[in-house]
Amino acid sequence: MQLPQAIQAYFEADRKNNCEALPACFAPSAAVHDEGRSYSGHYAIGNWWEWSKARYRHVAEPLEALTDEHGTKVIAKVTGEFPGSPANLTYVFRLMGDKIAALEIGA
Repeated sequence: MQLPQAIQAYFEADRKNNCEALPACFAPSAAVHDEGRSYSGHYAIGNWWEWSKARYRHVAEPLEALTDEHGTKVIAKVTGEFPGSPANLTYVFRLMGDKIAALEIGA
């Protein structure tokens, strides 16, 4: 599957548990919305991701992707320590240049 570079880098950093590379995939003013909460900027996004990794010990594997005028929607199989694992989650990315400007994660 061919994903835009920033999105590919996001999933690669997630897979490798790389807490430095993951926030670098995002634009400085980027926002993430996950589990009913929002996180803005590199520091908050890095903290969100580290907290989520520690709590759920999850790994996301992209299964399919669709890009349209709203962004790139990726369906990923997420396996970890949470009820219902594994689960297919939807990641909706909006890009700004070569960085992620927004990410929304949902069921």
